Parts: sequence; C-alpha cells; structure tokens
Amino acid sequence: MSKASNSTFYVEQPHAQAIDVILQKLKSHPNGLSREEAANRLKIIGPNRLPTPPKERLLKRFFKHFHDLLIYILIIAAIITALLGHWIDTSVILGVVLINAIIGFIQEGKAEEALASIRKMLSIHAHVRRDDEWVEIVAEELIPGDIVRLRSGDRVPADMRLIEAVNLRIEESALTGESVPSEKNTEPVSQDASLGDRYDMAYSGTMVTSGRGIGIVTATAATTELGRINKLIAEVQTLATPLTRQMNLFSKILSALILGQAVLMFFIGYALHDFTLDELFLAAIGFAVAAIPEGLPAILTITLALGVQRMAQHNAITRKLNAVETLGSVTVVCSDKTGTLTRNEMTARHIVTRAACYDITGTGYRPQGEITLDGDGVSLDTHPDLHRLIEVMAVCNDSRIGKDADEWIVTGEPTEGALRALAHKACFDDQSYERIALIPFESANKFMATLDRLPNGARRILLKGAPDRLLERCQFQQSANGLQEILDRVFWEEQIEALGQQGLRVLAAASRDVDYNQHTLTQDDLTEELIFLGLVGIIDPPRPEAIKAIQACHQAGIRVKMITGDHAGTAKAIGLEMAIGDGKHAVTGAELEAASDQEIRRIVHANDIFARTSPEHKLRLVQALQANGEIVAMTGDGVNDAPALKRADVGVAMGIKGTEATKEAADIVLADDNFASIERAIEEGRTIYDNLRKAILFTLPTNGAQALVILVAIVFGLVLPLTPVQILWVNMVVAVTLALALAFEPSEPDVMSRPPRAPNAPILGIAFLWRIGFVSVLIGGATVTVFLIEIELGTPVEFARTMAVNTLVCGQAFYLLNSRYLLESSLPLSRLFANPIAWLAIGILAALQLLFVYAPFMHQWFGSTSLELRYWLISLGIGLGIFLLVEIEKMISRKFLDKNQ
Repeated sequence: MSKASNSTFYVEQPHAQAIDVILQKLKSHPNGLSREEAANRLKIIGPNRLPTPPKERLLKRFFKHFHDLLIYILIIAAIITALLGHWIDTSVILGVVLINAIIGFIQEGKAEEALASIRKMLSIHAHVRRDDEWVEIVAEELIPGDIVRLRSGDRVPADMRLIEAVNLRIEESALTGESVPSEKNTEPVSQDASLGDRYDMAYSGTMVTSGRGIGIVTATAATTELGRINKLIAEVQTLATPLTRQMNLFSKILSALILGQAVLMFFIGYALHDFTLDELFLAAIGFAVAAIPEGLPAILTITLALGVQRMAQHNAITRKLNAVETLGSVTVVCSDKTGTLTRNEMTARHIVTRAACYDITGTGYRPQGEITLDGDGVSLDTHPDLHRLIEVMAVCNDSRIGKDADEWIVTGEPTEGALRALAHKACFDDQSYERIALIPFESANKFMATLDRLPNGARRILLKGAPDRLLERCQFQQSANGLQEILDRVFWEEQIEALGQQGLRVLAAASRDVDYNQHTLTQDDLTEELIFLGLVGIIDPPRPEAIKAIQACHQAGIRVKMITGDHAGTAKAIGLEMAIGDGKHAVTGAELEAASDQEIRRIVHANDIFARTSPEHKLRLVQALQANGEIVAMTGDGVNDAPALKRADVGVAMGIKGTEATKEAADIVLADDNFASIERAIEEGRTIYDNLRKAILFTLPTNGAQALVILVAIVFGLVLPLTPVQILWVNMVVAVTLALALAFEPSEPDVMSRPPRAPNAPILGIAFLWRIGFVSVLIGGATVTVFLIEIELGTPVEFARTMAVNTLVCGQAFYLLNSRYLLESSLPLSRLFANPIAWLAIGILAALQLLFVYAPFMHQWFGSTSLELRYWLISLGIGLGIFLLVEIEKMISRKFLDKNQ
C-alpha cells in the first residue's frame, strides 16, 4: 500500500492521535469492518505480506564471480600457456579460476535471503472482528481499519493503534533494542516519540509476552515498521572491501606495468639486436608469463579460506570470504547493547534499605552469587531489613527460573526472573508461603500485590512495583533497627535518583500485616498503613568477557561505539562499566533526527554512545563513519540492526539470539553471541592481512626475478637463460609449494598492539616496494650471472640453463624464510622453525626439483640435464647468501621505517 494510491487507508503518525480520530480516518468502528468492506479494501490495498524482489538467476550469480581483474589476468595466463602448449599449467590455472568462483558462490549470502527471513516473521493467523463477531483469518487478509485481538503468546500481525490494553506487554527488542518487554496502554504520545516510546502501538513481527489487548490496524505489508526496515535492507548498497579496492588498483597498475615493459622489451630487441620477430614474440610471451603472478589470486583465496576455518574454531562463522580480511582492518566497531555487550538477562545489582546499601554478585538468571555489605557476605537471619524486602520480591512473583542444557532461562517476566534469582542467592525459601489473593500488575497501576499466608500462619500483604506508586501509598518505612517509623520520602527519592543515574531499573517493596482471617485483596487494602521496605536496582549486565575484549580493541587502536535503542541513562551506565565513552554523554535519536549529514559526521566522531536510535539512525551513523574514512564493523541481533549490518564494511550478527534477518544481512555470525569473539576475529583478520602481504611480498620478487632474466637477455642481446617452458615450471612448483606455505603463518607477536592500518594505505608501502626491487635484482642477477659463467666456461646451453633454474629455485626457497616475517628477523631458531608447513613446502619443492634435474622425461620436456652434487652446492650457497643479505636489509628497515608501511 502506498500513501499516494491508498491515502484513504493511511494514517499519519497514529501513535500521536486519539482513537476516535483514527477510527474516523480509517472509516472503521470498534465492532470491526463488514466482510464485504474488508474484501473490497483487500482488492485495493493488496495482501498483508512483504513484497518479494526478483531473484538473480543461478548462472548470473555464479558467473559474476569471474568479473575481477585478477581473474582476467589468470585467464590471460591460461591462454598464453595454452598457446605455448603447456596444457598442465593451463589446467591448473583454469582450475584455480573455477575453485575461486565456486567458493565465492557458496560463501556469499544474498540480500533476498535477508528479506525472506523478515517475511517469515509475519504472523500466520490473526483474530479479527468482522460483522461484529470474532473470527480467525490468515494474517495476509488483514487490512487497515480491521479490529484485531491480541493475547499472550501471539505474534503481532500488523501495525496497530491500541484501543484496549490489559496488563499488555510486548517484546519489541528486535525492533527497538530494549532488553525488557514494553508495557502498553491506550494513551497517545507525542509526535516525535521514538519507536520504543510509542506505548500505544503494537508493531508487526513483535511478540506479546503477557496480558491482552485490542487494536485497530493502521498499516500492513510494506507500510509497517517491519516493511520499512525491509525496504531499507533492499536499498542499502554494500561497499567494496578495503582488500578488494586495494587489489583492484594493484592489479591494474601491475597489468599496465607488465604490458608496457613487454612492449618496450620487444622494440628494444628489434631495434638494437638481430632477433627475429618470432624470437622476440616468444621472448615477450615468456616475459609476460614470468612477470604475471598467476598464482596470487589462488593464494589470496586459500589464505582467506584458511582464515575462515580458523575463525570458525573461535565461534565466528564467516558467510562472505572477503569479510575475513576486512574485519582485520576495521578502525571502528559499532555494537548494539542488548545481547551483544550485555547478557540480555536482567540481574539485580543493588538493594537499598533504611539500614544499608547492599551489593549483589553474580549475573543473569543463574542462581549463583551472594548479597554483600562492604564486601562481606550477609545472611537474612542477621539482617531483618533485608529479609522483609527479599520476602516481597520472592513471594509477590509469578516467574520461575530453570536450567535448559547449559543455559538458565526464565519463565515469565525478565524483571521478575531477576528477582527470583536474587531470592535464590539470598537462600530464601518461599515454598511454605501460600497465596490467598492477587492484584495482578497493570500498566495503569504499575504494581503487583498479593495476600499470603506466612509459614507461622499470619497473613501479610506484599506489594512490589514502581517506586513512585508505592511511595504514594506508604506512610511508614522500616527503620534501620527493623522497627516502624514515619516515611522519609526525600531520602527515598534521592536513592531512586542515584540508582536511576546508574542506568538501573528500580523496583520498590512494601508490605503490611493484616488480620489472620482476611481472604480477599482489593485496592482499598493498599492503604497508607503500608510499610515501605526498600529498593532493588536491576540492570541487563555487561558481559565480563566483553569488557576485556573492548580493552583489547582499544589497545589495538580500534574505537568501540555503542548504538542502542535503549534509554540514554542505561546506555551511559553500561558504557561507563565497559569503558565506552565517559559515562556522561549519550547522543539520542532525536538529536540525530535533527542533525544534517555533515553534523552527524562531526557527532559520530566526537561521541561513542548513541541511545534511543531507530534503524535509520543506525544506518546514518554507519554511513557517516564511512564518510569520515573509517572501516566499520557493525554488530547486532535485532531486525532493527539489519540495514546497518548490510551497509557496514563488516556486518556481525549474533548466532543464538539474533534474528534470521540479521544473520542473512551479516557477513559474519557469532555462534556464541560473545563480543569477545569479535576481538579474536579481528586478530585473525589482521593475521590474514599480514599473510596476504607476505604472499605478495614473496610472489612479486620471484616473478620479478624471472622477468628480469628475460629482460636482461633481450636488452643485451644474450641467449635466453631460461626458456618460457622452464619459467612456467618454476612458476608452477613455487606457487603450489612455497607461496602456499605463507597462508599457514601464525600471528606475529605485536598483531594486536599496533594501530589499525590507515584505510587509504597502499597494500605495499615504500619499504616493501624497495624490497621487491632489491630481491628481484638479487635473485635475477644471481641467475643471469650463473648462466653467463657456465656459458663462458664452455658448458652446453642445457647445462647452463639447468644451473640457472636451480639457482632461481634455491634463491626463492631461501627468500621464503625471509618473507615469513615482514620486518622482524627470521634468524632466531624459534622463528625459523615456527611454521612446519614452510619446511614441508621446501621439502616438496626439493623433490620436484630433483625430478626436474634427473628424470629423463623431464630432460625431454623442459630441456634440462643432470648435475653433479658440487653444482647443487653452488646454488645452495647463493641462496644462503641471498637470505643473509635480505636479513641485513630488514635490519636496516627496522631502524628507519614503521611496521605499518
């Protein structure tokens, strides 16, 4: 339904309008619509379901993974090797291309899956009033103007303005981020009220946890809040990852450089020497084959895939391959509060009586912990003030807690579950209490009262609820010595304010003894004779492991920002405990709503806590951070987080408590819902990026050395030291052995103590470009020198070329040991042997090279010949010399260059 075509059935800001106004605008009645009118409206408006976007065809989804410059380079290399008749290399290269596409096809989740998962959240059936009688219909047939009944356990089938609400509470955390169900009523709220403050509305996809209600449907399908988020997800454009951007630029520069050098070499050879066109053409192909790092895309893919496997061992499930590396380059982590930084389990933290202020240890619904006073445990026997308060919280309570597998769960209200856990910690036994009468909690009263028979046979009224409502009904308080005294209202208001400033939800307790033969309980019994007992402060506590993880992020130079739908006071209190922000400032959704895009860029740079935010606010904050040049990871578990997760450079969803929509929009899913897993995944991402740079830093000089050999020969009019087919041999054996070993490198010691790399920093800095040139000259120069010396000594050209190939391979094998550490020395034995895969790769390379030198069929295929042992010693000695010279170069670089270059 669109506003333009169906304006008759659309109500602007229904939360701010009176019920009779909405009934009039929607041409409806409390007795409901007629079946005929409902059918007519359904034809105009359409069914109450979210639109299904067209899906990409399977072949298109598969072949788009070939649209990458590095893949084009691989295909060109495969064509060249096929032209040269080297079908084995052609098959290997094309196999790499195919594997890369398959991995991308399997790993990458599609946006339509996120939309489909949101559509599943819509209710299947609804109780609706038609022709003045209640009937059950398919929720898709609901239309604006329908009168719908809600009961405990129902999923709200459409957006509704509430007409009746009796003890109605609705779980809206997926939309608002609030950790407790919202208490509903029928009074209109202000126009600018945030989603979480619209207490007169029930929104599609949310869950009724208790009570009952009746509402008039104000929006269906795409015009609901859920539909609006669905549209946001569909419209959000994902950004290319830093690695993708860097590798695309790197590939373009490298391709242009190789092509330019090949053309220049061709014309130099033609102009200065007597090479034939066929010889120059073959030499140019040989140069291109030598220079193109055709194994690099495969190494990058394998490195990322290994990172995915290692991250899975730390409960981080990767859905998109490039997200592994991107997570390692983030500069800002934006986290939802509820369930991500906190446990999403309400916990009693403090108790205030007139005698003392008590603290409570333990978190969540697990009944482990104790009540302490000045750090020492206390018992109810010696603290009657505490006993009377715990009695109220335990007996005037309808919840139960129990263990399900390894999780403690609550049956009933989360807040009452926290009080039930408190009673267990206090070792309070309520089994011998007998409930006689009950006044249930109602939103209008904001308290619950019971009449109970005590273990000694006496009868007592127990009352718990909002502190202001209980203070109104109390004339007395329990004194420090357990007696009764006149209520000190000023004292309690100060205590309530102090607890509220800590972000705590505050409940109060009161009681009074009644005659032993009283059997009923009415509002008239809740008189001023009630005795005010004290306060309990409750909060959704932060995860202890998340606090440590945030400290590790700060040490690594990563800012952590909290973006939540919860109240500002709660957000500030949790932020203070977790070292996010200063505990004094929180930017609200209303402030973000009034800010321009430019102002939000300034706000998001200066602040770390954002409260009462909507899905649009979260999305704008992520976009503002990206506009400031940040690499953003966004975490969340609710539907309201999905658009921001999709837009972020890395979207991280909670696997246990996260909605399916959030998981489908995310790049990474945390199997344990633990922020600490993000920190470990960031460490793994940084390691992967290091290993990618090591692979590039190893591959380019080895290819550069091979290209240099061809270039020198053509420029100086020499016999080619290596034939194109011999270059292909070296490329193949080195790519499948040495370069691959770098994907298994462990983390370097300082990986989480260095700041994140600058988002615009090149993948290779000046120091590493220098090393590429330096090593290319070392290995290439040694290879040409050995070849020329052997020719000068009169050895056959096949012998000289075999010596050149051996020198080239040995130089690369020793350089692998250099490349295992970017700037740190590789000489200590603890580092030299830290990666057994590297030594296994060298062993496999040695076996292949022995085959190259001594197998007769290899002599025929590659033009090689057998060598005596002493000639091997020459190549090994040259390789060792290259290793030591590169270590000297690294030592000099450490003194003058930063590791982040």
